[in-house]
Amino acid sequence: MFHLDTITLRRLYAFFVIEHATRRVQLLGVTAHPTGAWLTQLARNLTMDLDDAGRRFRFLIRDRDAKFTTSFDAVLRAIDITVVKSPVRAPRANAIAERFVGTIRRELLDRILIIDQRHAAAVLHQFELHYNDHRPHRALGQAAPLRPLPRRATTKIHNVRRRDRLGGLLHEYQQVA
Repeated sequence: MFHLDTITLRRLYAFFVIEHATRRVQLLGVTAHPTGAWLTQLARNLTMDLDDAGRRFRFLIRDRDAKFTTSFDAVLRAIDITVVKSPVRAPRANAIAERFVGTIRRELLDRILIIDQRHAAAVLHQFELHYNDHRPHRALGQAAPLRPLPRRATTKIHNVRRRDRLGGLLHEYQQVA
């Protein structure tokens, strides 16, 4: 979970999961008042999404926040996901999630003013699409989580198409035949 502030100085919290091997991120929800019941419902939604997609997790690493109640852990244990609590004051224990939070802050949240919860959810959804479908990752050999490795470019690049996201805040480039 990470926080972001709106232009009216309201603090919002976003809950996400990230797959270790593929670096695929899934933003599950945004709220101003995160509670144990809200997180438990998001865990239920996640398990249904995983079941519908035919995907499985073996482990879920989380911090020791009191908002993660026993019912949150029970939802995940019910589908054989082992919940691992990260050690106290050990940011390296969950480095991939910490790296994602830093990335979303640098590439998005430091460059845009968030108006309200609905606006935050829409902007974060657009960034999720960009992050999973286009943004290259060094650990994946410059591939995006949902795309195969890029083909080696020929020396003659004739046409390049640029696609803007979030009103030009993010740019995506693609070679066109």
